[in-house]
Amino acid sequence: MKLISWNIDSLNAALTSSSDRALLSRAVLETLKGEDADVIAIQETKLPEAGPSAKLLDELNKYFEGYRVEWVSSVPPARKGYAGTMFIIRDSIKSDKIVPRIGAPDTMDDEGRLLVLELEDFYFVNVYTPNAGDGLKRLPERQVWDELYASYLKELDTKKPVVACGDFNVAHKEIDLANPKTNHMSAGFTDEERAGFTNILDKGFVDTFRHIHGDVKDVYSWWGQRIKTSKINNTGWRIDYFLVSDRIKDKVVKSEMIDSGDRQDHTPIVMEIDF
Repeated sequence: MKLISWNIDSLNAALTSSSDRALLSRAVLETLKGEDADVIAIQETKLPEAGPSAKLLDELNKYFEGYRVEWVSSVPPARKGYAGTMFIIRDSIKSDKIVPRIGAPDTMDDEGRLLVLELEDFYFVNVYTPNAGDGLKRLPERQVWDELYASYLKELDTKKPVVACGDFNVAHKEIDLANPKTNHMSAGFTDEERAGFTNILDKGFVDTFRHIHGDVKDVYSWWGQRIKTSKINNTGWRIDYFLVSDRIKDKVVKSEMIDSGDRQDHTPIVMEIDF
């Protein structure tokens, strides 16, 4: 089974805008179309509470004919058009949709950050982890989220194996970003966030990229948009992951990044697993 994860940073903008960035995003969608994945997990859809419009679904269908869509959006009291996650699922695959609430602080449970599919062999968890924010103002809430999310994955794992993917908004180790020394107190590389990710792994999960590739360096999944040369110079971060239950780690046959060309921000990641 082939699975893909991508933080798209606004599905509507990617599919309907005429900006240069939108054109780059649509080029990535063409690449994903060619990958012929079984399920694609999308983060940061930024859709309205009512979800994708008929027009947007028509545009999406141009890339993924023969697929269906499951989604969850940000709802009050959370901000409108914020966060949000989606699955694009091959029609032949049977699944049940779960929209869990994990008791997260603030409005995090209402921001559409967590969407789960129950498939025959495993749970597939799509997450858009809250960012600690400018000045680390949301770090305390982020720490609570990390603990609750880890416990939720462990609970699922007692029922059947888990595959968890998405934008985790943390570079786990120094080799997971280009400039660790100058980013020690930056959102996504604080000791607290890194410890939160370690706690997830300690619950019985494996970072599939490291499982397959070991301590390879200079491989990232995100490059900041504000610095025009970040991707050219490969000053990136690896903050997007596929995790699996430890007991199925040896079923993973591929875990890597998909080339997104000139587009900065997140690049898609792909995992193949043989059940």
